[in-house]
Amino acid sequence: MEILRKVITVLFGFFFIHIGIQHFLDPEWFEPIVPSILGNAKFWVYLSGVFEIMFGIMILVKPLRKYGSLGTSLMLIILYWANLNMWINDIPIGGVRLNAIEHVIRGIIQILLILLSLYIGRWPPFAKDI
Repeated sequence: MEILRKVITVLFGFFFIHIGIQHFLDPEWFEPIVPSILGNAKFWVYLSGVFEIMFGIMILVKPLRKYGSLGTSLMLIILYWANLNMWINDIPIGGVRLNAIEHVIRGIIQILLILLSLYIGRWPPFAKDI
């Protein structure tokens, strides 16, 4: 089970680093779903990219992993606001509009990513191996 956790940890960390880098390479792709009440969308895209890269690195560094995973979980909860904005206001991302089922699937994926992050950091309910 420990090898599985290590593989998941490495894949998860690099996934978030990759997504964070994408926020800088193609911010226009992410900007439409930033809630307009926040103001400058590009600023929020860049800021979330910084956190995704930072937490991805923290997840890969064993002494920082527990806090990187908690940070990732909290970030995913906060960033879901953008996904809700996209759903409620029928905003396309990457030129694609999602239907209700696709938005629900996206929400389920978000929950699974949060649980996976907690698993990686050994936060409850994953404090002990199962």
